[in-house]
Amino acid sequence: MNKHQQPTIGHLIRDWRQLRRLSQLDLALEAEISQKHLSFIESGRSAPSRDMVLLLAEHLGVPLRERNALLLAAGYAPVYLARSLEDPGLQAARSAIDQLLKGHEPYPAIAVDRHWTLLAANAAVAPLLALAGDADLLRPPVNVLRLSLHPRGLAPAILNLAEWRGHLIARLRQQIRATADPMLAELLTELLNYPAPAAPITKGRAQEDAEPPIVVPLKLQLGETVLSLISATTVFGTPVDVTLSELALETFFPADEATAQVLRAAATKS
Repeated sequence: MNKHQQPTIGHLIRDWRQLRRLSQLDLALEAEISQKHLSFIESGRSAPSRDMVLLLAEHLGVPLRERNALLLAAGYAPVYLARSLEDPGLQAARSAIDQLLKGHEPYPAIAVDRHWTLLAANAAVAPLLALAGDADLLRPPVNVLRLSLHPRGLAPAILNLAEWRGHLIARLRQQIRATADPMLAELLTELLNYPAPAAPITKGRAQEDAEPPIVVPLKLQLGETVLSLISATTVFGTPVDVTLSELALETFFPADEATAQVLRAAATKS
């Protein structure tokens, strides 16, 4: 295929199948079609129907935005809307997001899109953003991963930077494998070019015998206080809108009572 030509639906289906590490037989069995028919689709000998494109996309776990691209490549109109969160049609979803963010106070919570762009945040996030050393990183659109790991961002305030960086990089790699998004791949390259902190060295029997943490915490130096936070991710169930399918709420909880007390006290002062 000429590099200037648009990929055909057959090539796209094959690429997604290979990304998911499925053989033609595996996918055919899951989609309950013949391997021969799938082979004809991938080779271009057979043009899939609209329903067939959606069926294969479903079994391949293709994100909604990319399902629209598959439909276009097959000659069909997209079926999944991609609207701004400010669109009146998403008013109920936006209201739910605002309620979840507000309801999580006094603990921090943010909403991000699939490229980790900050879409919304509750009041508890502002003191954490203020730790950034470069105001340019806080100018919209704010990329949360860039802000977290940039040497002039939050990185100097993260006490367990090597551990937290590893956690974020692993999540980003997993997201790239799932979506094949080139913008995320570019972001990963950028983050990997930031100065990498040395991995912590543990010494002594006490550390070896200590019970390992259940999750990777985010440890932030906030003035004279150390905040220890654990995160959880919330997504919309069964979305049929591209924007909602790509949106995630990152909520942070205190990992210890000292952190909880600091956050509660900060909320009462504001």
